[in-house]
Amino acid sequence: MKTSRSIHISLGSNKGDRLALLQKAVDEIYISIGDVVSISSIYQTPAWGFDSDDFYNACIAIDTYETEAVVLDKLLKIETQLGRNRTSTEGYEARTIDLDIILSSDEVIETSILTVPHPAMQDRKFVLQPLANIARDIMHPVLQQTVNELLNQTNDTSVITLLEAQLVNPKDRYHLSKYQYLTIEGNIGAGKTSLAKYMAKEYNAKLILERFADNPFLPKFYEDMERYAFPLEMSFLADRYQRLQDDIAQFDLFKDFVVSDYDVFKSLIFAKVTLQPDEFTLYKKVFDLMYRNLTKPGLYVYLYQNTERLLENIKKRGRTYEQKIPPEYLEKINKGYLQFMKAQKEFEVKIIDVSTKDFVANREDYISILKEIN
Repeated sequence: MKTSRSIHISLGSNKGDRLALLQKAVDEIYISIGDVVSISSIYQTPAWGFDSDDFYNACIAIDTYETEAVVLDKLLKIETQLGRNRTSTEGYEARTIDLDIILSSDEVIETSILTVPHPAMQDRKFVLQPLANIARDIMHPVLQQTVNELLNQTNDTSVITLLEAQLVNPKDRYHLSKYQYLTIEGNIGAGKTSLAKYMAKEYNAKLILERFADNPFLPKFYEDMERYAFPLEMSFLADRYQRLQDDIAQFDLFKDFVVSDYDVFKSLIFAKVTLQPDEFTLYKKVFDLMYRNLTKPGLYVYLYQNTERLLENIKKRGRTYEQKIPPEYLEKINKGYLQFMKAQKEFEVKIIDVSTKDFVANREDYISILKEIN
């Protein structure tokens, strides 16, 4: 999983529907750049450096996997999308939207197109007031003062007015916590673990991941499927059952819901493909005894990828023991999953085709999955 960085962005508007434009900017930042972690209150501020209508200003903190240079490029595109036309000779003037990077967890950045921290932030109350609302104790890496200290010492005497209106965090519209327990499933290489990790991080969920790497039978199984199928499936069943029973039973007061990258029912799907008929009969008796005692997910999401994409992903992640998986095996597993999903009446299911999506590299694809889940 890529490393994320925290970035604070200042937002301002004094032309058109100021509140709506600020909200649209936050929405677009969430879709194309990263998770909106916090949003300040909105403040009405006088135009700084020129005569014009008052601004509405706010600040947001985001977590993103993009570099600051990419974030800047995307912010400029959002400005253009919302009606701002920047020119090389542009001075102080009214604008539909103004988006600036103020601080970054990477601390100091100096390039021909970007300076972070923003070089004038300490002199602009319309930046410091909203920033202090959500990041008062963050230290300026150059001036070695907190945001709150900079606000109290600034020479800017502008009158700042707190507004009652509030901006909405875009991710609050997806209501994932309503499911309480959400399972992300998929074939080998479908991306279920990556998606579960992103969702858990962004939505404050307890994350439960399958411990496939600890199974000693897995490499042997891919070398000789017939010989090692039964011990592999039994060991997976026992581990999945015990892990889910323990983790779901332990309620976490600091998490909003549970997201897992597997469900025990996958054991039956794989076993039906890999085991001989007499072995499967015995296996199912054990499975049925275990499964009836487990908490069922509020939503079961299946990430469908075509076989060609699955093989590409398997090759890309480079696990040696997976490289000999035949496409026929993947197709049988996929068929088993789809049959299970179509016959499932015990809980809600959703099939999402991600064959043409790359939700690890493209945030827009990730957001499209959230929309389909919601």
